[in-house]
Amino acid sequence: MASIARITTISARSETSFEDAITQGITRANETLRGIEGAWVKDHVVNIKDGAITSWQVTLELTFVLDDAGPAVDPSFD
Repeated sequence: MASIARITTISARSETSFEDAITQGITRANETLRGIEGAWVKDHVVNIKDGAITSWQVTLELTFVLDDAGPAVDPSFD
């Protein structure tokens, strides 16, 4: 049986590092998305104030497999 995947884009920020931003983003997304199978770091940016890095931000594209739960609407509904 074939599987269908979906890709969604999220942004995550950390005051510690890029790695922490990635971890926080995936952890948070996993609370509402089931079946996350991969992540691609599409972009990364540092925010700077007065010459110092204040935060690290990443844009992630997450791939997750859609549930095979059958039809969304009850076919017997009139």
